[in-house]
Amino acid sequence: MTVQGSIPAATEVVARPRRGRVLLATVAAQSIEYYDFLIYGTAASLVLNTLFFPSGNTLTSTLASFATFAVGFAGRPIGAAVFGHIGDKFGRKPALLAAMLLMAVSSTLIGMLPTYETVGVGAPVILVILRVAQGISVGGQFGGATLLALEGAPPDRRGLFGSLPQLGVVVGMISGTLVFLLVSHTTTAAQFSAWGWRLPFLLSVVMFPVAYFVHRFLEDTPEFHRATEKLSTLKGSAPRSSVLQVLRRPRQLLLVAFTFLPATIAFYGIVTGVLHYATEDLEIPKDTMLTVVMLSMVAFAAGTTGFAWLSDLVGRRKVYAAGSAFSGAWAFALFPLLETRSFPLIILAVSVGQLAVGAMFGPGTALMAEAFPARVRYSGSSLGNQLANILGAGLAPFIMVALTAATHTTVSVSIYMAASSVVSLVALPLVRRAKEEPTRQG
Repeated sequence: MTVQGSIPAATEVVARPRRGRVLLATVAAQSIEYYDFLIYGTAASLVLNTLFFPSGNTLTSTLASFATFAVGFAGRPIGAAVFGHIGDKFGRKPALLAAMLLMAVSSTLIGMLPTYETVGVGAPVILVILRVAQGISVGGQFGGATLLALEGAPPDRRGLFGSLPQLGVVVGMISGTLVFLLVSHTTTAAQFSAWGWRLPFLLSVVMFPVAYFVHRFLEDTPEFHRATEKLSTLKGSAPRSSVLQVLRRPRQLLLVAFTFLPATIAFYGIVTGVLHYATEDLEIPKDTMLTVVMLSMVAFAAGTTGFAWLSDLVGRRKVYAAGSAFSGAWAFALFPLLETRSFPLIILAVSVGQLAVGAMFGPGTALMAEAFPARVRYSGSSLGNQLANILGAGLAPFIMVALTAATHTTVSVSIYMAASSVVSLVALPLVRRAKEEPTRQG
Protein backbone atom coordinates (compact mmCIF):
# COMPACT_ATOMS: atom_id res chain seq x y z
CA MET A 1 0.00 0.00 0.00
CA THR A 2 1.19 3.51 -0.82
CA VAL A 3 0.03 6.68 0.95
CA GLN A 4 -1.01 9.20 -1.74
CA GLY A 5 1.84 8.07 -3.97
CA SER A 6 4.40 9.00 -1.34
CA ILE A 7 5.98 6.49 1.03
CA PRO A 8 5.40 2.76 0.68
CA ALA A 9 3.72 1.23 3.70
CA ALA A 10 6.59 -1.14 4.47
CA THR A 11 9.02 1.76 4.58
CA GLU A 12 6.57 3.81 6.64
CA VAL A 13 6.48 1.17 9.37
CA VAL A 14 10.26 1.09 9.58
CA ALA A 15 10.73 4.86 9.46
CA ARG A 16 8.09 5.91 11.96
CA PRO A 17 9.91 4.92 15.19
CA ARG A 18 12.91 6.94 14.02
CA ARG A 19 11.06 10.19 13.39
CA GLY A 20 11.77 11.41 16.91
CA ARG A 21 15.46 10.73 16.45
CA VAL A 22 15.50 12.55 13.11
CA LEU A 23 13.67 15.58 14.49
CA LEU A 24 15.96 15.77 17.52
CA ALA A 25 19.08 15.60 15.36
CA THR A 26 17.86 18.15 12.80
CA VAL A 27 16.76 20.62 15.47
CA ALA A 28 20.15 20.23 17.19
CA ALA A 29 21.99 20.71 13.89
CA GLN A 30 19.97 23.83 13.05
CA SER A 31 20.44 25.14 16.60
CA ILE A 32 24.20 25.06 16.54
CA GLU A 33 24.41 26.09 12.90
CA TYR A 34 22.33 29.21 13.45
CA TYR A 35 23.91 29.88 16.82
CA ASP A 36 27.24 30.13 14.99
CA PHE A 37 25.88 32.16 12.10
CA LEU A 38 23.79 34.57 14.17
CA ILE A 39 26.29 35.34 16.92
CA TYR A 40 28.29 37.00 14.19
CA GLY A 41 25.40 39.42 13.70
CA THR A 42 25.39 40.23 17.40
CA ALA A 43 29.16 40.63 17.46
CA ALA A 44 28.98 42.83 14.35
CA SER A 45 26.50 45.09 16.13
CA LEU A 46 28.50 45.35 19.35
CA VAL A 47 32.24 44.93 18.87
CA LEU A 48 33.60 43.79 15.48
CA ASN A 49 33.27 47.26 13.96
CA THR A 50 35.97 48.72 16.21
CA LEU A 51 38.20 45.63 16.44
CA PHE A 52 38.42 44.78 12.73
CA PHE A 53 37.36 47.96 10.91
CA PRO A 54 38.76 50.95 12.84
CA SER A 55 38.24 54.12 10.79
CA GLY A 56 37.75 56.93 13.25
CA ASN A 57 34.15 57.23 12.06
CA THR A 58 31.49 55.19 13.87
CA LEU A 59 29.09 55.05 10.93
CA THR A 60 31.80 53.95 8.50
CA SER A 61 33.04 51.21 10.84
CA THR A 62 29.49 49.99 11.48
CA LEU A 63 28.68 49.86 7.77
CA ALA A 64 31.90 47.93 7.12
CA SER A 65 31.06 45.49 9.92
CA PHE A 66 27.54 44.92 8.57
CA ALA A 67 29.00 44.54 5.08
CA THR A 68 30.90 41.47 6.29
CA PHE A 69 27.63 40.27 7.82
CA ALA A 70 26.15 40.52 4.32
CA VAL A 71 29.15 38.72 2.80
CA GLY A 72 28.17 35.65 4.78
CA PHE A 73 24.87 35.61 2.94
CA ALA A 74 26.72 35.84 -0.37
CA GLY A 75 28.31 32.49 0.47
CA ARG A 76 24.98 30.83 1.09
CA PRO A 77 24.03 30.23 -2.58
CA ILE A 78 27.44 28.65 -3.09
CA GLY A 79 26.66 26.28 -0.23
CA ALA A 80 23.18 25.68 -1.62
CA ALA A 81 24.64 24.75 -5.02
CA VAL A 82 27.53 22.60 -3.76
CA PHE A 83 25.66 20.79 -1.01
CA GLY A 84 22.48 20.75 -3.06
CA HIS A 85 24.28 18.68 -5.68
CA ILE A 86 25.67 16.40 -2.97
CA GLY A 87 22.29 16.10 -1.27
CA ASP A 88 20.42 15.23 -4.46
CA LYS A 89 23.06 12.82 -5.76
CA PHE A 90 24.51 11.17 -2.65
CA GLY A 91 21.90 11.82 0.03
CA ARG A 92 20.51 14.39 2.46
CA LYS A 93 22.55 12.97 5.34
CA PRO A 94 26.12 13.29 3.93
CA ALA A 95 25.38 16.82 2.68
CA LEU A 96 24.12 17.89 6.11
CA LEU A 97 27.10 16.29 7.83
CA ALA A 98 29.68 18.05 5.65
CA ALA A 99 27.96 21.42 6.11
CA MET A 100 27.94 21.02 9.89
CA LEU A 101 31.66 20.27 10.02
CA LEU A 102 32.46 23.31 7.87
CA MET A 103 30.54 25.55 10.27
CA ALA A 104 32.26 24.09 13.33
CA VAL A 105 35.71 24.75 11.90
CA SER A 106 35.07 28.26 10.51
CA SER A 107 33.29 29.55 13.65
CA THR A 108 35.96 28.23 15.99
CA LEU A 109 38.63 29.93 13.89
CA ILE A 110 36.80 33.28 14.10
CA GLY A 111 37.08 33.01 17.87
CA MET A 112 40.84 32.60 17.52
CA LEU A 113 41.37 35.36 14.93
CA PRO A 114 43.78 38.23 15.75
CA THR A 115 42.38 41.76 15.41
CA TYR A 116 43.34 44.66 13.14
CA GLU A 117 45.56 46.10 15.86
CA THR A 118 47.61 42.88 15.90
CA VAL A 119 48.01 41.92 12.24
CA GLY A 120 46.62 44.90 10.34
CA VAL A 121 44.62 44.47 7.15
CA GLY A 122 45.06 40.71 7.24
CA ALA A 123 42.57 40.50 10.12
CA PRO A 124 39.48 41.76 8.23
CA VAL A 125 40.52 39.79 5.12
CA ILE A 126 40.65 36.50 7.03
CA LEU A 127 37.45 37.43 8.86
CA VAL A 128 35.67 37.86 5.52
CA ILE A 129 36.95 34.47 4.29
CA LEU A 130 35.70 32.72 7.44
CA ARG A 131 32.39 34.57 7.23
CA VAL A 132 31.96 33.30 3.66
CA ALA A 133 32.71 29.78 4.92
CA GLN A 134 29.96 30.23 7.51
CA GLY A 135 27.59 31.29 4.77
CA ILE A 136 28.48 28.30 2.60
CA SER A 137 27.76 26.03 5.54
CA VAL A 138 24.34 27.52 6.33
CA GLY A 139 23.43 27.46 2.66
CA GLY A 140 24.20 23.76 2.57
CA GLN A 141 22.68 22.54 5.79
CA PHE A 142 19.21 24.14 5.42
CA GLY A 143 18.11 21.63 2.80
CA GLY A 144 19.57 18.66 4.65
CA ALA A 145 17.91 19.36 8.00
CA THR A 146 14.59 20.36 6.46
CA LEU A 147 14.31 17.45 4.03
CA LEU A 148 15.35 14.80 6.54
CA ALA A 149 12.40 15.92 8.67
CA LEU A 150 9.89 16.72 5.95
CA GLU A 151 10.44 13.70 3.68
CA GLY A 152 9.99 11.34 6.60
CA ALA A 153 6.76 12.96 7.80
CA PRO A 154 3.20 11.67 7.43
CA PRO A 155 1.76 13.09 4.18
CA ASP A 156 -0.79 15.26 5.99
CA ARG A 157 1.70 16.72 8.48
CA ARG A 158 4.58 17.79 6.28
CA GLY A 159 4.04 21.47 7.06
CA LEU A 160 4.45 20.87 10.79
CA PHE A 161 7.35 18.41 10.47
CA GLY A 162 9.16 20.63 7.97
CA SER A 163 8.88 23.58 10.33
CA LEU A 164 10.26 21.82 13.41
CA PRO A 165 13.94 22.02 12.38
CA GLN A 166 13.41 25.78 12.11
CA LEU A 167 13.02 25.78 15.90
CA GLY A 168 16.76 25.36 15.80
CA VAL A 169 16.90 29.00 14.75
CA VAL A 170 15.13 29.86 18.00
CA VAL A 171 17.35 27.67 20.15
CA GLY A 172 20.42 29.04 18.40
CA MET A 173 19.31 32.64 18.86
CA ILE A 174 18.43 32.19 22.52
CA SER A 175 21.65 30.30 23.21
CA GLY A 176 23.75 32.91 21.45
CA THR A 177 22.01 35.77 23.22
CA LEU A 178 22.37 34.08 26.63
CA VAL A 179 26.05 33.49 26.02
CA PHE A 180 26.60 37.14 25.07
CA LEU A 181 24.60 38.30 28.09
CA LEU A 182 26.59 36.02 30.38
CA VAL A 183 29.92 37.15 28.97
CA SER A 184 28.99 40.86 29.08
CA HIS A 185 27.84 40.53 32.71
CA THR A 186 30.95 38.69 33.86
CA THR A 187 33.54 40.85 32.08
CA THR A 188 34.40 44.52 32.07
CA ALA A 189 34.03 46.52 28.86
CA ALA A 190 37.78 46.23 28.28
CA GLN A 191 37.76 42.47 28.89
CA PHE A 192 34.78 41.96 26.60
CA SER A 193 36.55 43.85 23.82
CA ALA A 194 39.84 42.06 24.42
CA TRP A 195 38.69 38.44 24.69
CA GLY A 196 35.14 38.08 25.98
CA TRP A 197 33.55 38.31 22.52
CA ARG A 198 35.60 35.29 21.42
CA LEU A 199 33.99 32.85 23.86
CA PRO A 200 30.66 32.44 21.98
CA PHE A 201 32.60 31.50 18.83
CA LEU A 202 34.88 29.04 20.62
CA LEU A 203 31.83 27.19 21.97
CA SER A 204 31.18 26.07 18.40
CA VAL A 205 33.19 22.94 19.14
CA VAL A 206 29.95 21.34 20.40
CA MET A 207 29.03 20.90 16.74
CA PHE A 208 31.43 17.95 16.46
CA PRO A 209 29.53 15.51 18.72
CA VAL A 210 26.25 16.45 17.01
CA ALA A 211 27.87 15.69 13.65
CA TYR A 212 28.93 12.30 15.00
CA PHE A 213 25.33 11.57 16.06
CA VAL A 214 24.06 12.41 12.56
CA HIS A 215 26.73 10.20 11.00
CA ARG A 216 26.17 7.29 13.37
CA PHE A 217 22.42 7.13 13.93
CA LEU A 218 20.48 8.78 11.08
CA GLU A 219 19.39 7.22 7.81
CA ASP A 220 18.49 8.93 4.55
CA THR A 221 14.89 9.51 3.51
CA PRO A 222 12.74 7.05 1.52
CA GLU A 223 11.93 9.74 -1.04
CA PHE A 224 15.62 10.27 -1.81
CA HIS A 225 16.10 6.55 -2.38
CA ARG A 226 13.05 6.37 -4.65
CA ALA A 227 14.18 9.38 -6.67
CA THR A 228 17.64 7.82 -7.06
CA GLU A 229 16.17 4.54 -8.23
CA LYS A 230 13.95 6.34 -10.72
CA LEU A 231 16.89 8.29 -12.17
CA SER A 232 18.89 5.09 -12.54
CA THR A 233 16.33 3.93 -15.10
CA LEU A 234 16.63 7.20 -17.07
CA LYS A 235 20.37 7.32 -17.77
CA GLY A 236 21.33 9.87 -20.36
CA SER A 237 17.92 11.59 -20.38
CA ALA A 238 18.66 14.35 -17.86
CA PRO A 239 21.62 16.51 -16.77
CA ARG A 240 23.74 14.95 -14.06
CA SER A 241 23.67 18.05 -11.90
CA SER A 242 20.44 18.82 -10.06
CA VAL A 243 21.68 22.41 -9.74
CA LEU A 244 21.80 22.77 -13.53
CA GLN A 245 18.30 21.35 -13.81
CA VAL A 246 17.02 24.01 -11.42
CA LEU A 247 18.96 26.86 -13.05
CA ARG A 248 17.85 25.93 -16.55
CA ARG A 249 14.31 26.81 -15.51
CA PRO A 250 14.87 29.83 -13.25
CA ARG A 251 11.28 31.08 -13.12
CA GLN A 252 10.25 28.81 -10.26
CA LEU A 253 13.49 29.52 -8.39
CA LEU A 254 13.03 33.30 -8.61
CA LEU A 255 9.39 33.13 -7.60
CA VAL A 256 10.28 31.09 -4.51
CA ALA A 257 13.01 33.60 -3.60
CA PHE A 258 10.73 36.63 -4.02
CA THR A 259 8.01 34.90 -2.02
CA PHE A 260 10.34 34.30 0.92
CA LEU A 261 11.89 37.80 0.77
CA PRO A 262 9.91 39.53 3.57
CA ALA A 263 10.48 36.64 5.98
CA THR A 264 14.24 37.08 5.74
CA ILE A 265 14.18 40.89 5.81
CA ALA A 266 11.87 41.09 8.81
CA PHE A 267 13.71 38.41 10.80
CA TYR A 268 17.24 39.76 10.37
CA GLY A 269 16.03 43.34 10.36
CA ILE A 270 14.68 42.77 13.87
CA VAL A 271 17.48 40.67 15.38
CA THR A 272 20.34 42.73 13.91
CA GLY A 273 19.16 46.03 12.43
CA VAL A 274 16.77 46.89 15.25
CA LEU A 275 19.39 45.84 17.80
CA HIS A 276 21.81 48.38 16.36
CA TYR A 277 19.22 51.16 16.01
CA ALA A 278 17.97 50.74 19.57
CA THR A 279 21.40 50.59 21.20
CA GLU A 280 23.14 53.26 19.08
CA ASP A 281 20.43 55.74 18.10
CA LEU A 282 18.00 55.35 21.00
CA GLU A 283 20.75 54.59 23.55
CA ILE A 284 18.81 51.71 25.04
CA PRO A 285 21.21 49.47 27.04
CA LYS A 286 22.52 46.56 24.98
CA ASP A 287 21.61 44.06 27.71
CA THR A 288 18.01 45.27 27.56
CA MET A 289 17.82 44.80 23.80
CA LEU A 290 19.55 41.42 23.89
CA THR A 291 16.95 40.32 26.43
CA VAL A 292 14.12 41.63 24.22
CA VAL A 293 15.47 39.80 21.18
CA MET A 294 15.80 36.61 23.20
CA LEU A 295 12.22 36.83 24.52
CA SER A 296 10.89 37.55 21.04
CA MET A 297 12.20 34.16 19.93
CA VAL A 298 9.40 32.58 21.96
CA ALA A 299 6.90 34.39 19.73
CA PHE A 300 8.82 33.28 16.65
CA ALA A 301 8.78 29.65 17.81
CA ALA A 302 5.05 29.76 18.54
CA GLY A 303 4.33 31.36 15.20
CA THR A 304 6.51 28.93 13.26
CA THR A 305 4.98 25.74 14.65
CA GLY A 306 1.45 27.04 15.09
CA PHE A 307 1.10 28.45 11.59
CA ALA A 308 2.85 25.43 10.06
CA TRP A 309 0.26 23.20 11.73
CA LEU A 310 -2.48 25.48 10.42
CA SER A 311 -1.05 25.27 6.90
CA ASP A 312 -1.56 21.50 6.93
CA LEU A 313 -5.27 22.17 7.50
CA VAL A 314 -6.06 25.19 5.32
CA GLY A 315 -3.12 25.39 2.88
CA ARG A 316 0.36 26.92 2.79
CA ARG A 317 -0.43 29.89 0.59
CA LYS A 318 -3.30 31.29 2.64
CA VAL A 319 -1.31 31.22 5.85
CA TYR A 320 1.87 32.56 4.28
CA ALA A 321 0.04 35.40 2.53
CA ALA A 322 -1.58 36.49 5.79
CA GLY A 323 1.78 36.49 7.56
CA SER A 324 3.46 38.47 4.79
CA ALA A 325 0.71 41.11 4.69
CA PHE A 326 0.68 41.54 8.46
CA SER A 327 4.48 41.76 8.64
CA GLY A 328 4.51 44.58 6.09
CA ALA A 329 1.82 46.48 8.00
CA TRP A 330 3.51 45.96 11.39
CA ALA A 331 6.71 47.58 10.09
CA PHE A 332 5.00 50.97 10.53
CA ALA A 333 4.25 50.22 14.20
CA LEU A 334 7.62 48.63 15.01
CA PHE A 335 9.80 51.73 15.24
CA PRO A 336 7.34 54.11 16.95
CA LEU A 337 6.93 51.49 19.69
CA LEU A 338 10.72 51.17 20.02
CA GLU A 339 11.07 54.93 20.28
CA THR A 340 8.89 55.02 23.38
CA ARG A 341 11.83 53.37 25.20
CA SER A 342 9.23 51.57 27.30
CA PHE A 343 10.36 48.01 28.03
CA PRO A 344 6.86 46.42 27.72
CA LEU A 345 6.18 48.26 24.45
CA ILE A 346 9.58 47.31 23.05
CA ILE A 347 8.86 43.65 23.83
CA LEU A 348 5.45 44.03 22.15
CA ALA A 349 6.98 45.61 19.05
CA VAL A 350 9.65 42.98 18.53
CA SER A 351 7.57 39.96 19.61
CA VAL A 352 4.62 40.73 17.34
CA GLY A 353 7.06 41.31 14.51
CA GLN A 354 8.61 37.89 15.09
CA LEU A 355 5.19 36.25 15.38
CA ALA A 356 4.46 37.53 11.86
CA VAL A 357 7.81 36.19 10.68
CA GLY A 358 6.87 32.80 12.15
CA ALA A 359 3.66 32.86 10.11
CA MET A 360 5.93 32.95 7.04
CA PHE A 361 8.71 30.63 8.17
CA GLY A 362 6.29 27.94 9.36
CA PRO A 363 4.42 27.20 6.11
CA GLY A 364 7.24 28.61 3.98
CA THR A 365 9.59 25.68 4.59
CA ALA A 366 7.17 23.12 3.18
CA LEU A 367 6.04 25.55 0.48
CA MET A 368 9.60 25.80 -0.86
CA ALA A 369 10.15 22.03 -0.71
CA GLU A 370 6.84 21.31 -2.44
CA ALA A 371 7.82 23.62 -5.30
CA PHE A 372 10.47 21.13 -6.52
CA PRO A 373 10.35 17.39 -7.30
CA ALA A 374 12.37 15.04 -5.07
CA ARG A 375 15.17 14.53 -7.60
CA VAL A 376 16.16 18.24 -7.44
CA ARG A 377 14.49 19.26 -4.15
CA TYR A 378 17.66 19.77 -2.11
CA SER A 379 19.12 22.08 -4.76
CA GLY A 380 15.89 23.88 -5.59
CA SER A 381 14.68 24.61 -2.09
CA SER A 382 18.18 25.52 -0.87
CA LEU A 383 18.91 27.86 -3.78
CA GLY A 384 15.50 29.53 -3.48
CA ASN A 385 15.93 30.05 0.25
CA GLN A 386 19.46 31.37 -0.02
CA LEU A 387 18.71 33.68 -2.93
CA ALA A 388 16.00 35.22 -0.75
CA ASN A 389 18.53 35.57 2.05
CA ILE A 390 21.03 37.35 -0.20
CA LEU A 391 18.46 39.80 -1.56
CA GLY A 392 16.79 40.23 1.81
CA ALA A 393 18.48 39.20 5.04
CA GLY A 394 22.10 39.81 4.07
CA LEU A 395 21.47 43.39 3.00
CA ALA A 396 18.72 44.27 5.48
CA PRO A 397 20.87 45.55 8.41
CA PHE A 398 23.12 47.49 6.00
CA ILE A 399 20.15 49.04 4.18
CA MET A 400 18.42 49.89 7.47
CA VAL A 401 21.48 51.78 8.76
CA ALA A 402 22.01 53.52 5.42
CA LEU A 403 18.34 54.54 5.06
CA THR A 404 18.15 55.89 8.59
CA ALA A 405 21.36 57.88 8.12
CA ALA A 406 20.24 59.27 4.75
CA THR A 407 16.63 60.15 5.61
CA HIS A 408 16.93 60.76 9.36
CA THR A 409 13.70 58.83 9.87
CA THR A 410 12.75 55.19 10.32
CA VAL A 411 9.71 55.61 8.06
CA SER A 412 11.98 54.86 5.10
CA VAL A 413 12.92 51.55 6.72
CA SER A 414 9.26 50.68 7.29
CA ILE A 415 8.53 51.39 3.62
CA TYR A 416 11.44 49.14 2.64
CA MET A 417 10.10 46.29 4.78
CA ALA A 418 6.53 46.76 3.55
CA ALA A 419 7.67 46.83 -0.09
CA SER A 420 9.20 43.37 0.33
CA SER A 421 5.80 42.08 1.49
CA VAL A 422 4.17 43.49 -1.63
CA VAL A 423 6.72 41.70 -3.80
CA SER A 424 6.00 38.48 -1.92
CA LEU A 425 2.24 38.74 -2.33
CA VAL A 426 2.67 39.20 -6.08
CA ALA A 427 5.03 36.22 -6.45
CA LEU A 428 3.25 33.76 -4.13
CA PRO A 429 0.26 32.88 -6.36
CA LEU A 430 2.63 32.19 -9.26
CA VAL A 431 4.66 29.53 -7.43
CA ARG A 432 3.71 26.12 -8.82
CA ARG A 433 3.79 22.97 -6.72
CA ALA A 434 5.64 19.96 -8.11
CA LYS A 435 3.13 17.48 -9.49
CA GLU A 436 4.53 14.52 -7.57
CA GLU A 437 3.81 16.20 -4.23
CA PRO A 438 0.81 14.69 -2.41
CA THR A 439 0.17 17.49 0.08
CA ARG A 440 -2.49 20.18 0.00
CA GLN A 441 -1.72 23.08 -2.30
CA GLY A 442 -3.68 25.71 -0.38
